[in-house]
Amino acid sequence: MESAAKDGKAAAIIAYLTIIGTIIAYFMNNDTKNPFTSFHIRQGLGIHITFYLLGVLVSMFDSWLITAPFYIFIIVLLGYGLIAAVQGERNEVPILGEKFQKWFSTIN
Repeated sequence: MESAAKDGKAAAIIAYLTIIGTIIAYFMNNDTKNPFTSFHIRQGLGIHITFYLLGVLVSMFDSWLITAPFYIFIIVLLGYGLIAAVQGERNEVPILGEKFQKWFSTIN
């Protein structure tokens, strides 16, 4: 495991827990600017924003056939990102990970 991953692992893991965790991880990384942590903060922030934006759309439907896949999608993304952070890897989450890195590139 590279040094940046080792040093920034705790904040990277925190970034996936909740939106508040992402904000806490951002401030934890504010001084050190660890690239591993920044990568996972961007991924976590993207997942949380996707959850809230899609959640507004999904909430308009009163059907478990629509809401269940939504929650499964979000849980898979969070699980994938969290496992990558725990293992010290920089794996983009499926489907949207590349976009998250591009959209939130100002987070260093």
